[in-house]
Amino acid sequence: MNSREITLWLDERWYQALTQQLEVEKLEDKLNEYLEDLVRLLPTPVYEKIIGEIREEEQQREQAIAASQEYAVFRVTENGRKEYFRLNQNYELPQASRALRKYLRQGPGESIHSFSELFPRREAITHEEFDRMAGLHMENAGRVTGVFEIDFDKREVSTVDADGWKTWSMQDVSAAAYYAFRKGYLCLDRRYEILLDKLEGKELTSAGHLSAQDISFAEEITEIDGLLDFYMETYFNVDAMFGTYVCTGENDDTLNVYANYDCATGQVCDELEVDLHWADGREEAVKYRLNAVEKATLLRKMDSYCQEQTGQTLKEYGAQVLAEDMAPPAAPSM
Repeated sequence: MNSREITLWLDERWYQALTQQLEVEKLEDKLNEYLEDLVRLLPTPVYEKIIGEIREEEQQREQAIAASQEYAVFRVTENGRKEYFRLNQNYELPQASRALRKYLRQGPGESIHSFSELFPRREAITHEEFDRMAGLHMENAGRVTGVFEIDFDKREVSTVDADGWKTWSMQDVSAAAYYAFRKGYLCLDRRYEILLDKLEGKELTSAGHLSAQDISFAEEITEIDGLLDFYMETYFNVDAMFGTYVCTGENDDTLNVYANYDCATGQVCDELEVDLHWADGREEAVKYRLNAVEKATLLRKMDSYCQEQTGQTLKEYGAQVLAEDMAPPAAPSM
């Protein structure tokens, strides 16, 4: 918004006399009121045009500020209670790991009763907002700088990077934070490198945090009613992921897992198909609902596998399948 400064010169004695006479702290306040009255005397079309332009410019400034705002989001589970909140600032894994270590190592005289209390300026958000912002982080939108799940009941720490979820034990993250912040002169990027180096090879399989390293496909891509079925290999710890009891020599139960892609919407379906086959012949469907990060990770993996198998992108292959389903049957040859 363009503004123009108006300067008035007045003898100091006039200024003091007018201030006392008008009973205002500053003569400038009275002059501003007079200017506002003059503005309101403008012809209505002129006044409304200018006031509309000013409001539009203010709205654009507010939108620009909002677009540049950075956030970090947390889901904290402690003593059976879940809390979702965001920080309106750039906050990444090194800072989160340092805060965790501070909380875990507080002395007897300290009175921080919950991890969330470390963030007095936190803003409460919903589960849906947490999931949405985690998805934005996967898209590398830039505004969401950190997504964290701190689970004190399971003693796990999970975060999201460009490849999806990553989960470690709370003890490993705290120990890595010690090395990352042991020297006071290091920059944040260097601390990040040290932290990830100390956590290398220590990732866990965790329910709700299906990661890129957990996802691989085998066999042909099949189509049923507009859905593409991808058979998932189960080299990861399926018991930790799905709450089953398959990874043991005590039974001969098996598990088949399928991820589905909806050709019409171009999206991964909300749930995995998890079929548990008991050794005694019984079958059971195990529910596993995907969150935004897991769906985004699966979508990338599906697209890569589809190109390997068909030579087409997932979107192209899905469109071809839909077109074939909608094509009228061929007329019988005479």
